[in-house]
Amino acid sequence: MTITILPDVTVLFLLLFARLGALVMLMPGTGEQPIPVNARLGIALTLSLVFYPTVAGTLPQGLANDLTRLVVAMIGEILIGIAIGLIARIMMSVTQIAGTNIASQIGLGFAMSVDPTMGQQGAIVAGFLSVTAMVLIFAADIHHIAIAAIADSYTMFPPGSPPPIGDFADVAVTTVGEAFKIGIEISAPFIVFGLVFNFGLGVLAKLMPQLQVFFLAMPVSIGVGLILFAFLVTTMMGLYASHLEDGLMRFIGP
Repeated sequence: MTITILPDVTVLFLLLFARLGALVMLMPGTGEQPIPVNARLGIALTLSLVFYPTVAGTLPQGLANDLTRLVVAMIGEILIGIAIGLIARIMMSVTQIAGTNIASQIGLGFAMSVDPTMGQQGAIVAGFLSVTAMVLIFAADIHHIAIAAIADSYTMFPPGSPPPIGDFADVAVTTVGEAFKIGIEISAPFIVFGLVFNFGLGVLAKLMPQLQVFFLAMPVSIGVGLILFAFLVTTMMGLYASHLEDGLMRFIGP
């Protein structure tokens, strides 16, 4: 390496780091609130070092002597990283949708706790599903698919080209719709349970007006709901893993 090619190498590395840094700050698994910012930057720096030999051929040349092009390219890379990270974050929200729905159906909607994956208060069932999903991502090696998607994003969205805002908007809308769809599918057994159970309570209240239905129903609803949850949690997380894999495969080329 000589002094003449060092500036180009440095500029290309910074361009690579711009997309990965923005993506790592938002991506599930690395963008969680409990993870220190320095640790996220370290992960982004490591990924930049790993990806540089692979994607160096797709990076634009001659930016070291053109400040305007460099700034525009850096902004474009940051926007692409933010867009991909937000789409991945939306896919992760399936657990929040399903967990909140399940909690309201089995009578635990009032039980709130801090969700470490979202950095805010949420239903305790949703927090459990979110943490379980994070463990599942690494246990099932889904993070390997995420790394492959990041690498292929440089082929799908070449650095230096304008960010495809329209395409990202379409993918975001589709991802939001699918997140709600999968969230409802995961919680569907509990929706059926809630309808049947509450209908039965209504009939019981009419037949026996002197019975304190609320005090009888609450422990039964929570107990049966937790038993049903224990039997179905494996199936629910398997459906979530399939949804996450399908979403990440959009960024992997043929």
